[in-house]
Amino acid sequence: MSETEIIRIGHSPDSDDAFMFYALAKGLIPTGPYEIVHVIEDIETLNKRALAAELEVTAISVHAYAYVAKDYTLMPCGASIGDNYGPLIVSKEPIESLTGKRIAIPGEMTTAYLTMKLYQPDVKTETHRFDQIIQAVQDGKVDAGLIIHEGQLTYAREGLHKIVDLGEWWYEETGLPLPLGANVIRRDLGITKIKNITKLLKQSIQYSLENRERGLEYAMTYARDMETDLADKFVGMYVNDYTLDYGENGRKAVYELLSRGHAAGVIPHRVEADFVNI
Repeated sequence: MSETEIIRIGHSPDSDDAFMFYALAKGLIPTGPYEIVHVIEDIETLNKRALAAELEVTAISVHAYAYVAKDYTLMPCGASIGDNYGPLIVSKEPIESLTGKRIAIPGEMTTAYLTMKLYQPDVKTETHRFDQIIQAVQDGKVDAGLIIHEGQLTYAREGLHKIVDLGEWWYEETGLPLPLGANVIRRDLGITKIKNITKLLKQSIQYSLENRERGLEYAMTYARDMETDLADKFVGMYVNDYTLDYGENGRKAVYELLSRGHAAGVIPHRVEADFVNI
């Protein structure tokens, strides 16, 4: 019997990521010579691990791709893209201007942070775990919070006010969707493995879209106390046609975001984003 090769896939403890990886996690599609091992970490931890090129495949922030492009190439599937919606800046009381305000962020390599700096460069930031930001705002530790993941749907019931939806702002600025999360694969695997593993991920996403109820049931185990209809809405926001393939618009959005990030001085160097062709 031939040996299998372990391929570690990093993703966040998040209902949309879980939904995408359902078929792979549950062994519902054949993986051939590869043994898939799931590594579950919050997105900023995955971004940092990608700097060291630790995992063969990982979810990262599109912003983080700027710092790992030498080791990783973008997979054409598995992206989380907000189509006229995205991360929110929220506060306890309505705020007219964010200038000079202290904002809790989920990490400096997140796309949410990059987009916020393009929207308003003049802010002070402090990093909190993404799931502790709402509490930091409620406790008055910061003037506002930059929220990602399910917080985008639950902030109002926590008594917080929306200052801006950065996905809406980006769409008004560019006419493009906001590419938030990406999946990347390590270049040193070689082109054959890169293509084969990318195809597996695409099959997994397709499987969940075609078996939505079962995929959602699995995703609910990662939904952090969200009721099913809210988790369903969240998964629907971030697992869509763009997730199967960025398409021309999605790719254009990645180039635009990284280009603007560099022009604004948030990203110190130019980034050539390249995608696996399968």
